[in-house]
Amino acid sequence: MNRNNYCQIRLETAADHRKVENLIRESFWNVYRPGCSEHYVIHVLRQDTSFVKELDLVMEMNGQLIGQNMFIKTVINADDGRDIPVLTMGPICIAPHLRRNGYGLQLLDYSLKKAAELGYGAVLFEGDIEFYGKCGFKYAREFSIRYHDLPEDADSSFFLCKELILGYLNGITGIYQTPQGYYVEDADVERFDSSFPSKVKMKLPGQLF
Repeated sequence: MNRNNYCQIRLETAADHRKVENLIRESFWNVYRPGCSEHYVIHVLRQDTSFVKELDLVMEMNGQLIGQNMFIKTVINADDGRDIPVLTMGPICIAPHLRRNGYGLQLLDYSLKKAAELGYGAVLFEGDIEFYGKCGFKYAREFSIRYHDLPEDADSSFFLCKELILGYLNGITGIYQTPQGYYVEDADVERFDSSFPSKVKMKLPGQLF
């Protein structure tokens, strides 16, 4: 990270919305699928009652928007019948030309500390342990938390968890529920994406969809 570049992390404002959506679009385009849907997902999630406005964060460098992260409240359906409140996270991104410079870890560390300060107990989401393990995430299976709709013998290495309150998940077994706002229709994504500058969709090796 270039220490001469001043970075600020602050709450997103309504004036940032379009810039953030464009940043997310540039960051996720052709990564997991031809094109992407993440910029529309955040557009939808901002209106969700479970959206945590106090954790809707952007990162600026020298006055330019370079990153963002956001959180949504959800639950673990515990095997004993309780619903355990937790958070999920993302989309989270750093501008493509600034990746691998430490900005992502800086934003993530700050985000998780703020979530802990607000009293949230744990964060579960889908991610790469190689990166997120640097901030203390572990495989969710180590906490006996299962991903909804995933067969027991399926690979769950994408499903990660971090306790923000030590021991918050002690004695809990159960199924994590992805908030419904993350499930968007392709037709709605296409309609929303048409309001942005045209980009070429490509089918690339390693895409998930």
